Parts: sequence; C-alpha cells; structure tokens
Amino acid sequence: MYAVARSRFRISRSNRRFLSTALLQDQPPPPPPLPEPSSAAGAENKSWNFLKYSLVAVLTGGAATAGYATYAYSLTEVEERTKALRTSANYTVGDSASGFDKFQALLYSSAMTVPAKLVELYLDLRRLTEEQVRDYSEPSSDKLLPDLHPLEQHVFTIVLDLSETLVYSDWKRDRGWRTFKRPGVEDFLEHLAQFFEIIVYSDQQNMYVDPIVDRLDSKQCIRYRLSRGATKYVGGKHYRDLSMLNRDPSRIIYISGNALESSLQQENCIEIKPWKGDVEDTTLLDLIPFLEYVGKHRPADIRTVLASYHGHDIAKEFIERSKEHHRRMQEQKQTGRLWRR
Repeated sequence: MYAVARSRFRISRSNRRFLSTALLQDQPPPPPPLPEPSSAAGAENKSWNFLKYSLVAVLTGGAATAGYATYAYSLTEVEERTKALRTSANYTVGDSASGFDKFQALLYSSAMTVPAKLVELYLDLRRLTEEQVRDYSEPSSDKLLPDLHPLEQHVFTIVLDLSETLVYSDWKRDRGWRTFKRPGVEDFLEHLAQFFEIIVYSDQQNMYVDPIVDRLDSKQCIRYRLSRGATKYVGGKHYRDLSMLNRDPSRIIYISGNALESSLQQENCIEIKPWKGDVEDTTLLDLIPFLEYVGKHRPADIRTVLASYHGHDIAKEFIERSKEHHRRMQEQKQTGRLWRR
C-alpha cells in the first residue's frame, strides 16, 4: 500500500509539473524592457524644439510687424522707409578694396538678402491687395455720366435716392417682398423733368434698381440710373460720390431720406423725411415749389442756397420766405404809388 501511495504521489507531482508547464506555455512571453532614451536622442529633440519655437517666433514677429505697417503707414511710406533695407541686399565694395572688406561685404549682403526679399514680397502682396480693394470700393468710372449737351450746360441736376425716398420695400410672410411708390412721386418726376436733369443714384444692385425704375418712371423722366457699382465703399457703407458724376458741383442737388448719411458731399444735400409707407405723405409735392424756383432762376451756386436753409425744413421755410418777399414787394409798390401822387 505504501508503495502504491508513493507511486500515485509521484504521478500527481509529475502531472502538477506538466500543468504548470502547460499554463506557462499558454501565457504570452513578458514584453522586453523599453530601452532608455539615449542622450543623443534627447539632444536632437531639444534642438528640434528650439528650431520649431524659433521659427514660430519669427513668423509671429513678422506677421505682427506687417500688420502694424499696414495699419500705420501707406504703401508709399513703407516703400520709402524700407528702401535702404532692400538695397542693402546688393551691397558691394569697389575693386580696390581689400580681400577682407570684400568678404565682409559678401557676408553682409548674404545676411540681408532674406529680409529684403521678405519686404519685397510684402510690398507686392499689399500692392495687389490694395488694387483689388480699390476695384471694389471705388466707383466703376471717374465719369459716371456722359457729358452734358452743349445746349444744356445751364441745366441743374437732381440726384434722387431710391429706397425710402421714392419707394419703400416691405416683406411679409404671407406675400413676400412688395415695393410701394411714394405718394406724388410720378407728378414730382414729371413736373421737375421740365427744369432738371434727373438721376437715380442707389446703393442697391442693378437687378433691384432697373425693374423698379422701369415701372416707376413710365414717362421716362429719369435720364440715368446709377447703382451700387457706382458708389464708393468706405468703412462698411456705400456712399454716393457726387464728384464723380461729371457735372458742375455747384449745380447738383441730392435728395434722399438719408442724404447726410449716404453722400460724401453734404453741402449738396436736401434731407427729407424717410418714407416707410405712410399714405398721407406729401413730402415730395411740398418740395416742388422750391425746386421749381431753383430750376427757373438758376442760382450761381446751389450749395450757398442750401446752406442758407441749414436747420430748417426747406419746403416750409421757402413758403415763409416767399410770403415775406411778396409782402416787401407789395410795400414797395405802395410806396411808389404814394410818391407818384
């Protein structure tokens, strides 16, 4: 029995060793230890980081300098201030100079080549950008209107805004956009066309201006139409530049519900009440007597006349002045009759 027990114990021990060996074989081998970074790799990383941060610093500094130069100086001023830097890239010495001087001049020229090229690149990019902006912000032509006929050199020009001056556009969910014409606008245009050259000058696109004017001006009292492409873009707004109309500035009247905010020549402006759909409005009709008087009598400079009405409602003030003038004329007639007696 003892012998049998020992043999069984030996078998169980051998089985135990077999199981432990099998379990060890099923498990994956442990990963090899990671190699410690060498000092050479650490130095390489430090060099790369230094180069990377230096490049970022240089680019940031260059961008900041270019931004400040763009803000603080005009293109001509930048060209003048960097002239010496750009010419330093071609620095040379005479043939009689020593070898050391020639070598020193070569080093200096090489060192200044990159900054000079960067400045030239900045100037080229800024010149191109300003040309693109100028094409967008400036009127499409220096002469927005053709020359007046020689027989019409004495004629005054009335420039009319469109939105909130002659018409008003309104949007509602049930019907979309609709455009309404101001009360009296057709009579206003037809009557004043006898005395003036009438122009519509809007900051809207052609596709908006042309259909509205076609329906508004059935008798073709409006000679020319100017739209957004003829405006001057300044500070985020489109302004009417009356100096580009190819007309005598002393004979231009600009009428708008927002005249002082939309024109660069405020001395030529008549600002009227903006129209937003009031069916009882008579602003255009009230202005006819004053404009008819100007068209008939043709003052030497309309800007002087408009300045005399500064701070007053022109339509009302003109009626008051007309009454005062009529009263004085009556007094003079009465005085003359008394003298003749």
